[in-house]
Amino acid sequence: MCRATVPATEGQVMASVQETLDRRGSMAHAPVSLAVPDAVALGIAGFFVSPTDSGQVLERFFRGGEVDSAALLDAVAFEQGYASAEQHSALYCLAGWVHARVHAHGAA
Repeated sequence: MCRATVPATEGQVMASVQETLDRRGSMAHAPVSLAVPDAVALGIAGFFVSPTDSGQVLERFFRGGEVDSAALLDAVAFEQGYASAEQHSALYCLAGWVHARVHAHGAA
């Protein structure tokens, strides 16, 4: 579940994705908890809203902040198959966000 209600702007998304990737890349074993903030996760999803099945999953997440984690990961994986390098990086960070939330929920 996403706690943010307002998605990050495009500039905020790109800056956060770069920062997260840089931080993860600087560590030999980055913790699963090192992920983009909730608002950035929403912003990334908003980039991929479309009439496709995966785009609809991302739209439900973008608009409501909640969707089945497996469905969201499937949508991310599908979109990565068609994404530019920058889009792929953002989707990678969105998948990392999902994994961090699943991990946190399992630890609670």
